[in-house]
Amino acid sequence: MIELTFYTTDGCHLCEEAKLLLQRLLSDQPECYQVEIIDIIQSDDLVERYGVKIPVVKKGVNPEGLDWPFDYGALLEYVNK
Repeated sequence: MIELTFYTTDGCHLCEEAKLLLQRLLSDQPECYQVEIIDIIQSDDLVERYGVKIPVVKKGVNPEGLDWPFDYGALLEYVNK
């Protein structure tokens, strides 16, 4: 199972679009992915790191995340590399 982390926050319309892409990924291949959702507002460090980049998807401990903007194809490419 591939572990993904989704950095987001409430009231972010771009995050809502990214969330729909993640939901599609999970519905297409539910046995392959597990997603942890992290609201960056809970940590000053996360706000500093991701505040202007969210939504961001990270795979496992990979230091390189997938920053917005991305589409479903880019999301698939990122999670499967």
